[in-house]
Amino acid sequence: MIVTIDGVAASGKSSVSGGVARALGIPYVSSGLLYRAATLLGLEARLDLAEAAPLLAHLRTLPLRLEPLAEGNRIWTGERDLTWELHQSAVDAGVSTVAAHPKIRAWVDEQLRQLPPPFVAEGRDMGTNVFPQAQAKFYLTASPRIRAERRSAERPEDVDAIEAALIERDARDTVQSAPAPDARVIDTGPLTLEEVIDEILRGVRG
Repeated sequence: MIVTIDGVAASGKSSVSGGVARALGIPYVSSGLLYRAATLLGLEARLDLAEAAPLLAHLRTLPLRLEPLAEGNRIWTGERDLTWELHQSAVDAGVSTVAAHPKIRAWVDEQLRQLPPPFVAEGRDMGTNVFPQAQAKFYLTASPRIRAERRSAERPEDVDAIEAALIERDARDTVQSAPAPDARVIDTGPLTLEEVIDEILRGVRG
């Protein structure tokens, strides 16, 4: 079984996916962490993130390994755990640029397709491109303000600035982030985390 959970930035995909995976007793896979790790390594190497070829070549010298766990994914390069460095503002600002490169997306997709099911796959175009055969597909959304307020609770940053950045990112991500025709769209704005998880579980078990 494969369950895909897609959605706009800061819509709660990771938290929801982890909760759904734990309830089902299977791992969850965060594709976004691979893009974030690629972005971090590119920034550290002072590469131009708008250029795909040098970044892809750099990634091949520092192979990334995704460790899918129900309680949270971890990303490694060699013996270095990158996980805790991936949610910083510089990575936030660059990850959409990296994720827009078709060759980088193909590289990430190939990493994901090598993972053995069952799992919950979280991230952009999971239900449309990476796992179109998934048995259950969901797409999470919420207003930019609500998403900004949630993110500000996790980081000491101004809500208005976060909201502006999310609106800009939504515009950049339009190509990669669209619900699959057979996905169930859920507005997480009026719902608690537990309510979103319960709604998805009902859809999976339905």
